[in-house]
Amino acid sequence: MKFQIIPVTPFQQNCTLMWDENTNKAAVVDPGGDIEKISDALNQRNLTLEKVFVTHGHLDHCGGARKLADLYNVPIEGPNQEDAWLLEQLNSDQTRMWGLPPGEPFTPDRWLNQGDNVTVGNETLQVFHCPGHSPGHVVFFHAPTKVAISGDVLFAGSVGRTDLPKGSFKALEKSIRENMYKLGDDVQFIPGHGPVSSIGQERRGNAFVRDKN
Repeated sequence: MKFQIIPVTPFQQNCTLMWDENTNKAAVVDPGGDIEKISDALNQRNLTLEKVFVTHGHLDHCGGARKLADLYNVPIEGPNQEDAWLLEQLNSDQTRMWGLPPGEPFTPDRWLNQGDNVTVGNETLQVFHCPGHSPGHVVFFHAPTKVAISGDVLFAGSVGRTDLPKGSFKALEKSIRENMYKLGDDVQFIPGHGPVSSIGQERRGNAFVRDKN
């Protein structure tokens, strides 16, 4: 499995293009906007988009999901159903909150839960339900390459905001410690914003969720 980060929207959100090298089948995670930029990346690598994955329902992460899925006639998978209320507001409340162009509300073709798997070509990723930043946030993990896509759960040196509607630092900390930190110190993760980091780096040095041992 290969990965490419495509920064989108004025928030420079880390949209991730991933693909199975053996089949050239691809998925896009969190297409918050700039659909033309995402399409260019697919075309440059001669990839066939198979699915759209969404970590959570905030506008900068999924504002372009419906448009991209319709353009390529592919399904949307994720987030967890607890974020349904956010997906319904993509052209209203969230637009005013974030100051971004409105998105198109949608219901995914598949809601995702803890323990689910998703596939890209012949590759499989594990799904972890990680509430705290939003109640329906999910994280994707590809075990063979030891790469996770964390959305706005964990960042290099920081964590996702919990002052947004239905946010909870207690829930976020539990999600990180019980899901992400158990993936292994050598796992690299692609956050929703900013640089890539590793689980070990954050477990030892992240001021918000440093290892208590």
